Amino acid sequence: MKSTSDFPTINAKIPDGLKDDGSKYRVLLVDDSIFVKKQLQQILLSQDYEVVDSAGDGEEAIEKYKEHYPNIDLVTMDITMPKMDGITALEQIMAFDKNARVVMISALGKEELVKKALLSGAKNFIIKPLDRVKVLERLASVVRK
Repeated sequence: MKSTSDFPTINAKIPDGLKDDGSKYRVLLVDDSIFVKKQLQQILLSQDYEVVDSAGDGEEAIEKYKEHYPNIDLVTMDITMPKMDGITALEQIMAFDKNARVVMISALGKEELVKKALLSGAKNFIIKPLDRVKVLERLASVVRK
């Protein structure tokens, strides 16, 4: 009986969450929905990303970003949150670190807010409900640049 080690790994794909040196991309998840954070975490862990922390609003996002800086490679940021919205938090993170890589997450129908976020420095956006393949494609396109 042949084992998997008998076959070449031609189709083996390196997980999206790994850098060229084998270390993991570190991500901060920002969303006021526990469900969305859990869903994102599961998607990211499936591709070997490391979720370093999470935040439930924009104020907390800024604190956590500064706390973990420079050891954050990517932030996923909901637009609509209590206390401070995602666009304001994005602007403050970009003022603190002009090289920050932030991907906005928005519900359908918020196109104007997404446009504003992109003009404020967001690198990409994801529309809810989350689609695993699209989430991974968008995040990989940002960290691979």
